[in-house]
Amino acid sequence: MTSLRSIPFDPEYAPGAHNAVEVCLRVQPSEKVTVITDQASLEIAASLAAELEKLGAPYRAFVLEDLASRPLADMPAPVLEDLETSQVSIFAVVEQRNELRTRMQMTDVVNRRKIRHAHMVNIERRIMLEGMRADFLRVDELSKRVLAIAEAADVIRARTAAGTDIVADMNHGYKWLKTSGIISPNKWGNLPGGEIFTTPGEVNGTFVIDGVVGDYLCAKYGDLRDSPLTIRIEGNRLKEAHSSNRALEDEFWKYTHTDQNSDRVGEFAIGTNIGLSGVIGNILQDEKLPGIHIAFGNPYGAHTGAEWDSSTHIDVVGTKFDIWADDRQIMRAGEFII
Repeated sequence: MTSLRSIPFDPEYAPGAHNAVEVCLRVQPSEKVTVITDQASLEIAASLAAELEKLGAPYRAFVLEDLASRPLADMPAPVLEDLETSQVSIFAVVEQRNELRTRMQMTDVVNRRKIRHAHMVNIERRIMLEGMRADFLRVDELSKRVLAIAEAADVIRARTAAGTDIVADMNHGYKWLKTSGIISPNKWGNLPGGEIFTTPGEVNGTFVIDGVVGDYLCAKYGDLRDSPLTIRIEGNRLKEAHSSNRALEDEFWKYTHTDQNSDRVGEFAIGTNIGLSGVIGNILQDEKLPGIHIAFGNPYGAHTGAEWDSSTHIDVVGTKFDIWADDRQIMRAGEFII
């Protein structure tokens, strides 16, 4: 079995790893931590483990390839069993195709046990040196302000010079959540953090994806600035998708028609990580860019209150938004004005 103690890592990772362990997760020396990683992420996982050791917190580390072949058919039982006895967990893994279900198996335990969980899917060097060095206390304060405005709004509108023009009617029966990087037992969070989100009542309009698309398609297609994907949403369902990159268009359409709700908008989110300057081609960081992103599929109903479900979840990110909450403008050309 691989030992993270034996893995050398770039000392430049230390500030981001410290941020994760001490600021975002607020790990206490008395708390047990489960660390889940893979061969591709060993160096970053080793930097996180080093911070846990400095703190004196006990942890168990699992390298997925030591337990099963990839892509995973199921989250390995030893991982799920260890989570049952932990207060904190870290998932630093490069995703592979068709592994979303295994991550849901993990987060089912996280949700039930109310574990403070850092989800670092597709974490990479650039994110450790950029997004993970953000001032998350400042991001959290901004997120609280945006959350208060969004929770009170009946309608959120968003436009971009690239052609996005969407209207999102809110369902006040669904809860807004803040995942600003400061992780609580009530909702696990992606790191780097910086967003608020809900399940919308209904979204209509055109969305130009000139940032990135999520899941395994992100690693495949990266930054879409030069070949954006333009989608039309009607009655909260994906109706059209067009791009000069026909492979992307076809694969996105297939993904969003996996099950009966794969084409349904399950997440409506506002990115709040003001430490980010632009798209890097990685959904983990890019969805936190100040602006709007939405996701088709799984609505995280355990947290938002949405009653429906889906086996898929794919985020889409645009850039340089103007945003209005009811009649109040809160963003201009990608910059918050509150």
